[in-house]
Amino acid sequence: QVQLAESGGGSVQAGGSLRLSCAASGRSSSSFVMAWFRQAPGKEREFVASISAGGVSTYYAGSVRGRFTIARDNAKNTVYLQMNRMSSEDTAVYYCARRPAGFASVSSSKYDYNYWGQGTQVTVSS
Repeated sequence: QVQLAESGGGSVQAGGSLRLSCAASGRSSSSFVMAWFRQAPGKEREFVASISAGGVSTYYAGSVRGRFTIARDNAKNTVYLQMNRMSSEDTAVYYCARRPAGFASVSSSKYDYNYWGQGTQVTVSS
C-alpha cells in the first residue's frame, strides 16, 4: 500500500518562502509522475505543479510559475515544492499526489492521480 506524507507546511509572511516535502512509503514512487495540488477554504482543489518520473519534465500552474519549483529525489523517494515570494493567495492545504503506473506525462488534472497524501496547511499572512 502506497502512502504519501506531506510535511513542511506552516505560517509565513507575504514575500517569504517555504519548502514542502512529500515522502512516499510502501512501493517506490520513483517511476511515477508526481504532483502538488492545493485547496483553499470554499474552493475546488487546484493544480500547482507536476514532475515526470525522471524529473526532466515539469509543469506549473500559471499562478505559481516563476515562484514555485517542483523537484524530486528518487533515491529518497521524496518530492519537494519550493515556494518563494509567497502571497496570501497561496494560503491553502497542499496535497501530494501520484499518477498510476503506465502514464509518463505530467498532468494538471486531479482526476489523473489515484494516490493522495493527507495534506499540509500553508498560511501566508500579509
